[in-house]
Amino acid sequence: MTPSPGVPSPHSLAASPAAAPAASSAPAPASTLDVRRPSPHVAEVWLDRPEVRNAFNDGVVAELTTAFRALGAEPGLRAIVLGGRGKAFCAGADLSWMRAMAGYTWEQNRADAAALAEMLWTIWSCPVPVLGRIHGDCYAGGVGLAAVCDVLVAAEGVTFCLSEARLGLLPATIGPYVVRALGEQAARRYFTTAERFDAATAQRLGFVHEVAAADALDAKVDAIVAAWVGNGPAAVRACKQLVKDVAARPIDAALREDTARRIADIRASAEGREGIASFLDKRDPSWRAAPAP
Repeated sequence: MTPSPGVPSPHSLAASPAAAPAASSAPAPASTLDVRRPSPHVAEVWLDRPEVRNAFNDGVVAELTTAFRALGAEPGLRAIVLGGRGKAFCAGADLSWMRAMAGYTWEQNRADAAALAEMLWTIWSCPVPVLGRIHGDCYAGGVGLAAVCDVLVAAEGVTFCLSEARLGLLPATIGPYVVRALGEQAARRYFTTAERFDAATAQRLGFVHEVAAADALDAKVDAIVAAWVGNGPAAVRACKQLVKDVAARPIDAALREDTARRIADIRASAEGREGIASFLDKRDPSWRAAPAP
């Protein structure tokens, strides 16, 4: 069943354990993701429920958590692209699942919310940089999924909507990530009004980094991925962590000491020494070397 525009992910988007079928008799669940490896250093994670515009259900939440845990643990991975098959990135919560959740107890809702929170945190804290490829609709929980990415590239014509308030709900679990990515003042408006806003507005607010024509979307995604892959792998991961660690911290003695230690660590590392040597020698660093045939 295709969800209507504006259908939100409520406080939570993962079914409680009590709602799961018995493992001994149930068939294996169909995969909700299409995970691909276009190169040894790049992974693509595609939401693969185009018939419902990639709406969330408990299977999506569980598989995203598992996929990003595994990818984040790969030392050689340098970039992850998160996108959606079909006509939309993510339209919010699956309607049939929302009907089931209407009968949940408080305890079941709490367990459901905890699963979503864990999935969002797993993507947010993934050491590998994540690029969100956004097209079509990006509603409610889909906005939260976009917000945990490091870079967002959106197609012209994308519609964003934090629609929870229309149903008497709030974007609680996704809220911390959306407020950081969208900005506090913009969040005050779009959380409370549930208005739709377009890709150009999202870019003006700093939520989206690049807006491209639909036929140029993948080229823009590929260019950013190529930049990540061409940089020092350890440096890219350290840069991602640095932003998270210093954001909103006072520039006091402790922070100054911390940043001095970080640069000393990476300068003295094998990658840092190789990067400086390759620059002085006017050659490509070892991490850009062509793979063996």
